[in-house]
Amino acid sequence: MASAATGPLDDPVRAALLGPHTHLAQRHGLAIRYEPDVSPFLAEPHGVAEWDDVAALVGDGRSVIPAFAPLDPPDPLEIGMFLPGVQMVGDGVVGRPDPEAVRLGPDDVPAMLDLVARTRPGPFGSRTVEMGTYLGLIVDGVLVAMAGERLHPPGYTEISAVCTDADHRGRGLATRLVLAVAAGIRARGEVPFLHAAADNTTAIRLYEHLGFRLRARPDFVALTVPSDVTARA
Repeated sequence: MASAATGPLDDPVRAALLGPHTHLAQRHGLAIRYEPDVSPFLAEPHGVAEWDDVAALVGDGRSVIPAFAPLDPPDPLEIGMFLPGVQMVGDGVVGRPDPEAVRLGPDDVPAMLDLVARTRPGPFGSRTVEMGTYLGLIVDGVLVAMAGERLHPPGYTEISAVCTDADHRGRGLATRLVLAVAAGIRARGEVPFLHAAADNTTAIRLYEHLGFRLRARPDFVALTVPSDVTARA
């Protein structure tokens, strides 16, 4: 952790699902996660009872990703992926609207999923667009870059899905969209923040240049309930 302070950003998934994103939540007992077609993120479990509820909520053979997760989850959960990351806060970012950026909605999901498949910015599903405002830049009728809002803990909004088609990189499109999304967040009186893989130094340098600062170093872990868990029980 880069900061000893506590608050919504220490468990942003839970804070969002118990706050502005409660309508996107799926629960079982104490466990709470986003609906699967919205996001794979799960609130970090606390205690044995909540871990049991997580196993029931996830379901056999399926995965969820909690941030700040323990590295030794109890059976039957297994670690399928471990990714060191960074959490950056843009309390010094002002933002700048972009007149060429278009608001993306449900009708644009096929184009958004196609761009995500080409650029791999991170998890993005058929209903991720419901998490907040997504903006894109279109060239010759094709979506070539986008960025949008993901986790929404009270007082903060995460900027995510920042991606640019390989043929259009080096033109500052990602910068324009990050600042445009940040402008909308600031207009609501909120603070933008974001996550990135710790080894994505190019992106981290860009975000630092835009005014984001390192706050924490979370680990992102994909947890899976094995498909044979019922037979083993």
